[in-house]
Amino acid sequence: MLSQEPELTKEYPEAQKEVKKALDEIEQSIRNNETDKLISMHAYGPKFTEFEVGGMRQGSKENEDFERSFLGTITRVEKWNWDDLQINVYGGDVANVTFHSDFKFDRGEKTYEMKMQGTLLFIKTPDGWKITHEHMAPIAQE
Repeated sequence: MLSQEPELTKEYPEAQKEVKKALDEIEQSIRNNETDKLISMHAYGPKFTEFEVGGMRQGSKENEDFERSFLGTITRVEKWNWDDLQINVYGGDVANVTFHSDFKFDRGEKTYEMKMQGTLLFIKTPDGWKITHEHMAPIAQE
């Protein structure tokens, strides 16, 4: 049964556009190898959490280390698609973003293809929309 709770059905089209713009900025920061810009898109602190490919929950430090050492070393992006993108906004200041990643990029001489399920939880701050949770998981192969 669908909930009749107004907040669960209310649309926030302007906030959705703002979150999509934040996703575009994340992609551009990766394409331009602007790691500090990418890091600035996160709300690091005691409430930040991340699950990465079946591992244990991690926090701000682990995520920043990964962002800098892996994403920050991308040398070329061939494709960066947020397939099946859905942006749900609650209360105008929390956004749950789900997608299937279709990313292909190089780090030096090595090419990576990432096809995964992803969830990003954003909160609206005085400095814009920031990621406060990330969850990436493999897509089951048929």
